[in-house]
Amino acid sequence: MDNFEAHILVVDDDDGIRDLVKQYLNQNNFLVTTSNSAEDAEKKINIIKFDLIVLDIMMPKKSGLEFLEENKNKLNTPIILLTAKGKPSERIEGLETGADDYLSKPFEPKELILRIKNILSKTKIKNIKRVITFGNVKIDLKKLFILKENKQFKINTTEKKILEKMINSPGQTFSREDIAKIINLEKERSIDVIITRLRKKIEKDPKNPRYLQTKRGEGYVLWVE
Repeated sequence: MDNFEAHILVVDDDDGIRDLVKQYLNQNNFLVTTSNSAEDAEKKINIIKFDLIVLDIMMPKKSGLEFLEENKNKLNTPIILLTAKGKPSERIEGLETGADDYLSKPFEPKELILRIKNILSKTKIKNIKRVITFGNVKIDLKKLFILKENKQFKINTTEKKILEKMINSPGQTFSREDIAKIINLEKERSIDVIITRLRKKIEKDPKNPRYLQTKRGEGYVLWVE
């Protein structure tokens, strides 16, 4: 999953459209799971957390709109509806029920990709953590401070950029090169100074860090979960 942009569920009873969409999404670096019915899709959303669902409206037995209506309260997943051309009532009902976007058949695969990327980019921005608490530490990237044992430390712009990346990728190792790119810094050795300064603000014992750790020969990792 790490090498893919996102995991997409494609739900359509038409084998040709379903396979075509899957092929095109795969070519654009998306991981794809398919379902040929709303009933099969319901089974899959109960065991897999998808980043986005492409959902056909016109399907036998249970329609896409019925699927959306029945599952909207437990789904926290963006949905793009595939609608029949010339049926604005379906589009309106779908959007009112909770769909994020729609495409009328036939459609250009490239347009579907653009709509998917647009929705996912908005979702990622919305889901970015900017306030987090772990142990006796609270990091607030909105108000730019770290609160540790009732002592408040200011966060500068450089520290904010690093913390934002690390907080939203807990357990991921960032090399000096990675961090240099994040903060647009040419001298990688300066990274050590910045990390040391952050440890003094986060750690109870900066010389023996519990959260912001060094992985020898690899880089730095923030453990917050």
